[in-house]
Amino acid sequence: MKIVLLLLTISLSLSAQTHRFIYEYQFKTDSTSAEPRKASMVLDVNPNDVKFYNYDFVVADSANKTKGQNNIIWDDTPAVIRKKNSNVNSNYIHVQNMFIVDTEDKIEWKLLNETKILGGYQLQKAIAKFGGRNWIAWFTKDIALSEGPYKFRGLPGMIFEISDDKNNFKFSLAKSYKLAKTYDTTEIIENFAGQKPVKINEAKLKKMMLDNYNDPLHEFKEHYKNNTDPNAHFRVMGIEVKSPEQIKELSDKMQVNIRKNNNPIEIDKAIRYPTK
Repeated sequence: MKIVLLLLTISLSLSAQTHRFIYEYQFKTDSTSAEPRKASMVLDVNPNDVKFYNYDFVVADSANKTKGQNNIIWDDTPAVIRKKNSNVNSNYIHVQNMFIVDTEDKIEWKLLNETKILGGYQLQKAIAKFGGRNWIAWFTKDIALSEGPYKFRGLPGMIFEISDDKNNFKFSLAKSYKLAKTYDTTEIIENFAGQKPVKINEAKLKKMMLDNYNDPLHEFKEHYKNNTDPNAHFRVMGIEVKSPEQIKELSDKMQVNIRKNNNPIEIDKAIRYPTK
């Protein structure tokens, strides 16, 4: 698919303001899927930090502020925050509740001589191995920011495109602009649903995800069992639960779905879920 870059003029005088880059993100949570899913992702390069998250969060946050709403959204696209010029990423992950997992993600790039022109910019090719995948990046030295989508940074310029060699994941820069002030993400990331995420390590996260897989409706079962309202309705995956016997069947379906959609960007961190 041809991406037309709608890049506004970017000043190379990197003053103390936010540079926002919008990427089209194509991804397959199921590696056997023929068609990728798509999302618009934000990369905010702020004076002191860098934030990468779903643009839908901005839309919801704007509606909450202008209409007095309190809508909360989260999905399975990545949300990452790091200090400027750092390879240490804080990953925001939702497993029943919100957690932060810090990872150090230094990427060793190999610069190639191949170049191409895109959107009026000269791009240079670079390759790297990261997260168990082989990545191909196109960056420009015309924008003096050593940044890119997700955890991809460290090249001598801004990353415009990056994809893995199996075509499971692709980030393509769609547009960029400057913000008059740093965008406050407190209510959509750092204090999700009014609660501050808990910091855990990767081992703890893996255990929690395995526990969640083994009993995906644990919290639902507690609410269902303790309900005293005869008019209450309970739904799972769009299906109304009318008896306890349904919960086991729905749990099995959720486990199948978890196993099927187990294709993370960093495939070397994929969890080996047991089958029954």
